[in-house]
Amino acid sequence: MTKYHIPLASASAPQARAVTTRRYQTNKTVIHNVQVDNELRKMTAFIKQEAMEKAREIEIKANEEFEIEKSKLVRQETDAIDSQYEKKFKQATMSQQITRSTVANKTRLKVLGARQELLDSIFEQAEKKLVDGAKDKTKYQKVLKGLILEGFYALNEPTMQIQARKKDYDAVKKAIEEAAAEYKKQVGKEVSGKIDEQNPLPEQSTGGVIIVSGNGKIDINNTFDTRLELLKDSAAPAVREALFGKNPNRKFFD
Repeated sequence: MTKYHIPLASASAPQARAVTTRRYQTNKTVIHNVQVDNELRKMTAFIKQEAMEKAREIEIKANEEFEIEKSKLVRQETDAIDSQYEKKFKQATMSQQITRSTVANKTRLKVLGARQELLDSIFEQAEKKLVDGAKDKTKYQKVLKGLILEGFYALNEPTMQIQARKKDYDAVKKAIEEAAAEYKKQVGKEVSGKIDEQNPLPEQSTGGVIIVSGNGKIDINNTFDTRLELLKDSAAPAVREALFGKNPNRKFFD
């Protein structure tokens, strides 16, 4: 029987191949794991980058929305403040106008009151001087003649009665004669006047006469007191203008 001797090298070759195969597979697994790790790191970095960019976009958008909302709120508050200021300004302006108008009216009333007081004092002084005017008999008689003659012209009747103060009877009689003569000269008609002794004027009156028609229905009151009252109404505008000047607000004149 023949025996064959197998060399050791030949006997260990499969084992060597197995070892080599295992090493190759191990290296392949290691390479694969490294590639997987690299891919995972890339994916993680990409996801992280995407997340950071998304977060940045969200942050930018949030900041924009915040700025928009802040501007809106600021604008609303500014508009509210402006509206409130305008309202208060209008109220203050109106209050100022009312105050100015009230003060102006009060001042105007005071000025008008002061002017009226001055006018009243002027007419009061004139009334006092009327009493003195009757003291000069010569001048007073001329005044009576004019007053009686005015009554003659106004009534235009042949006979009339004259009412006067008792203390003026003498002066009135002479004034009637002079007035009748003047009337005849101017009109060419006779006229007569007689003192009405039954109805004398009050002694406290300032003077003058009342001329009464023949039938007693019409009279011309030419007493000083009545003439002064008439003068207050008719002469007051002229007196005001002489004292205070023309009224700039007056648009119409008689």
